[in-house]
Amino acid sequence: MSQFELETAVTQLEANLWRGELHKGWRIGTVPNGGYVLAVAGRVLREALPHKDPLTVNAFYLAPTVLGTIDCKVEVLRSGRSTSQAEVKMYQDGELKVHVTAAYTDLGKLHGESWSRNPRPQYPSWEQCKSKRDSSLEFTKRVELRFTEGGELFTQGELNGSGEFRGWVQHRDGAPPDVISLLMFADAFPPPVFTLFGPVGWVPTIELSVQLRANPAPGPLQARLFSRHLTHGIVEEDGEFWDSTGTLVAISRQSAKLRM
Repeated sequence: MSQFELETAVTQLEANLWRGELHKGWRIGTVPNGGYVLAVAGRVLREALPHKDPLTVNAFYLAPTVLGTIDCKVEVLRSGRSTSQAEVKMYQDGELKVHVTAAYTDLGKLHGESWSRNPRPQYPSWEQCKSKRDSSLEFTKRVELRFTEGGELFTQGELNGSGEFRGWVQHRDGAPPDVISLLMFADAFPPPVFTLFGPVGWVPTIELSVQLRANPAPGPLQARLFSRHLTHGIVEEDGEFWDSTGTLVAISRQSAKLRM
């Protein structure tokens, strides 16, 4: 079992109640990464529903989580032949911290036409890129990032004003990605607005949605995170993720606040 699997594991306590543990190693500052917390919810739903693969997952972050146990109450909304829907409410010390709604399916059984308006961008390979590991950022102990665009911000302090990060991401221990880890990887890159103002301030997530398209193949994920609009301190962050075979496996969007 990989470190990610161990540290997103959940235990069923009652018919509709599971308990997880938020571990050290996944924090941004003092707060567990939102994608990591979402992956714990994704693990709960995998156990609670007849379908095992997330198709679309949406989370509202109502209050910051902390290390320690987190209780997850599940309500199944519908269980159909090919898709199931449910919600998870995540509590710590009796306070509702995260509210998740999701649809689950069997990604291996999807079939039909495929089309993309924009071709997958071509990056220098994983091996050609340098790893970013920040000793002051706990999260990079678990997740390895290699930038192909935007990384100069962290090495040279250069603001390129693109509102975009491009690069590769994988588990630091080299474990292959799966659909649950895609929920975490969707929130793994720095906020693209950093390319405009630098990593100064706090960009808390209000809402995060992740759509899954396929089971990822082993190997690093190619990722593109970008923002197009910043309005009165509110910014969207869009993500596109391809696996090592070039298959689009996930897309994401989140709303966040820029607090300078």
